[in-house]
Amino acid sequence: MPIEIPAADGTAEALVARPSTANGPLPGVILYMDAFGLRPRIQDMAQRIADWGYVVLAPNVFYRDGSIADLAPAVDMSTEEGREAAGKAAFPRVGRLTTDKALPDISAWVSALAGLDGVAPGPIGTTGYCMGARLAVRTATSHPDVVTACGGFHGGGLATDETDSPHLQLRNARARFVFGHADHDRSMAPDAVARLGDALRAAGLEASNEIYAGAPHGYTMADTSAFDPEATERHFQELRALLDATLKG
Repeated sequence: MPIEIPAADGTAEALVARPSTANGPLPGVILYMDAFGLRPRIQDMAQRIADWGYVVLAPNVFYRDGSIADLAPAVDMSTEEGREAAGKAAFPRVGRLTTDKALPDISAWVSALAGLDGVAPGPIGTTGYCMGARLAVRTATSHPDVVTACGGFHGGGLATDETDSPHLQLRNARARFVFGHADHDRSMAPDAVARLGDALRAAGLEASNEIYAGAPHGYTMADTSAFDPEATERHFQELRALLDATLKG
């Protein structure tokens, strides 16, 4: 069952995953969903990360628009047509989650993670997918005192011309970053990947900033037509190495 978190503009549901065998206290990780919301695939991903020895919190960042059940995809996303239909329903919510709304929510997610049973005091990690990658970066840049690991996979809009582009705040971060970009991604084109890399280097951050050749946008999402098993496994390997090095080293 989801837990409830007091967020900036109401009560938000969140999923929590704990290791199947390991006992706490364990490091905490915030997982930010893609545009299609909290659903079994996100729970499965959170559980896989948890079984590495973490407590994982996945908040419903669209709580202003409805509950987890309200926002669940109503179509079969394993087809191109279904995924496109689900996208048309989800993308307006993405647009409404502006930076001024996201930042106070992020503070609520960080506080909620720290308050979960079995979460060790100290540094945390975060990872995000699609638009969730932006939230992961904003978590690292707005809470540099606690976030030491940040992953972003098939993210979009990480380095734009907008004044609130996530990459512009990297100078505030202290985390280690791993980015696995989709190939031929209109939301994160090669020039944007290069701009992100420049910002990471200018900030003096340890980071990996790679394009996964042949992997489409959304490649980790096994319930959609974009799923790429090879790229997904690569992402899990790189994410685990990041979390283990920064939170268990």
